[in-house]
Amino acid sequence: MPFMNSRPDALADTDGDACYLALKTRDARFDGAFFTAVMSTGIYCRPVCRVRVPRRENCRFYRHAAQAEAAGFRPCLRCRPELAPRAGGAPAWSTEDASHILARQAARLMDEPELWAAVDTDAEAQPAPVVARIAERLGVSDRHLRRLFEAEFGVSPLQYLQTRRLLAAKQLLADTRLPVAEVARASGFGSVRRFQAAFGEHYGLNPREMRRAGEGRSAAAGEAGLTVRLGYRPPYDLATLQAFFTRRVLAGMETVDAQGRIARTLRIGAHAGWLMLQFDAEAAQVRLTLAESLAPVLPILASRVRALLDLDADPAAIHAVLGPHFPAAQGLRVPGTLDGFELAVRAVLGQQITVAAARTLGSRLVQALGEPIATPIDGLDRLFPTPVALAAADGDLLGRLGLVRQRQAALRALAEAVLDGRLALHAGAEPQRTCAALQALPGIGAWTAQYIAMRALRWPDAFPAGDIALQKALGVTQARAAEAASQAWRPWRSYAVLAAWHGMAAPSSTKECP
Repeated sequence: MPFMNSRPDALADTDGDACYLALKTRDARFDGAFFTAVMSTGIYCRPVCRVRVPRRENCRFYRHAAQAEAAGFRPCLRCRPELAPRAGGAPAWSTEDASHILARQAARLMDEPELWAAVDTDAEAQPAPVVARIAERLGVSDRHLRRLFEAEFGVSPLQYLQTRRLLAAKQLLADTRLPVAEVARASGFGSVRRFQAAFGEHYGLNPREMRRAGEGRSAAAGEAGLTVRLGYRPPYDLATLQAFFTRRVLAGMETVDAQGRIARTLRIGAHAGWLMLQFDAEAAQVRLTLAESLAPVLPILASRVRALLDLDADPAAIHAVLGPHFPAAQGLRVPGTLDGFELAVRAVLGQQITVAAARTLGSRLVQALGEPIATPIDGLDRLFPTPVALAAADGDLLGRLGLVRQRQAALRALAEAVLDGRLALHAGAEPQRTCAALQALPGIGAWTAQYIAMRALRWPDAFPAGDIALQKALGVTQARAAEAASQAWRPWRSYAVLAAWHGMAAPSSTKECP
């Protein structure tokens, strides 16, 4: 985007002028790419906010919400910055230096609410342990990470993390009736007192006052469950995404109706329930309706839904690279998953068979090993089997479901690796190491590992080089040649994979993806 630069503080005046032009159009393509802070009100907003556009001289522009909050601005209660698509995206590995890549990877990890729960439960818990663990995962010291992060973003890792947690708490206060103590815990705060102090320091209100201030403007409870809205940047190829999910629906745990609404069951830790997703293309939003039982894990669920639907993608940046090769793929999204283990199981089930056959096997597995659950949605009455259930599953039972011994061994090894912590299948996992760990398991090859990396790990540069459709799109016949020719698609090769599978560059292959 023309207004983005490398300055860690407020955007430069020339970039700010471009931001102001985008602000006046309320163009959803810029949502989450910058935030507008208004000097006269002390509030910062998304570019799509419907309030009257302020005067240019009163505006300051920031790339991240944490920068606006560090400068003393409070989030708008109308447009709600916590609902914006997340900025950042994939670093351009071939052109950016290591410090930029490391800082952005740290920010990406801090965007994942599942890491926040790692904070100690001591009454005086600080977010520092999370940052220390992130630094350790990235192979650098706390001090080095702080230095690189502040140079890149103009705020410390702690400030960035604190903003993410407080915005998540703000969403819980606005969209649920959870007690404040549960809001604090779900947002990664080990102490209600510390949560209230941080909230008051940043927003000038205590949590209960914020809840009252947001009443009437927040998404309300529906006939069943709670409803929240999540933004995305258009264009969005909804038809292709819905067709992808429709062909892979597992009976008992998923449905896609005639209106394109996606519904399914889900377990997150000790919480299980149902959810429904409906697109509002005019507003560039997804309406997420969820069971009350999932409200305590709403920050995690919202993050997973963003990954499932690829809501944080920047279509303009992706199309700038892939457009010459896949002109029909503008707005294409890479489908993700709500559960990495589930996606890996489905990938193993789909090896060397058609999509329809994989769907049949998956549905049988859900019916046989999935825990029953009551929902208000017809056709949803099962949860996906847990790693414990699959690891302990009887071989004769699996054989009667149609699983050959080799596939049984792969599923059992996968479940055991997840249970003992040898394998992490989420967006924060390191792709190369995870792919190597997957391929070390019996019955899992390079194609399946790359597919899992693409959808479960949200790696935008995954590339199953042996795939016939990709080789046809590239005009080659060997995996090594495909790998070499695909360099022009980096760092968005996952999107090129989807475009090739959907025949957007060459005739479709007879091989289908699981």
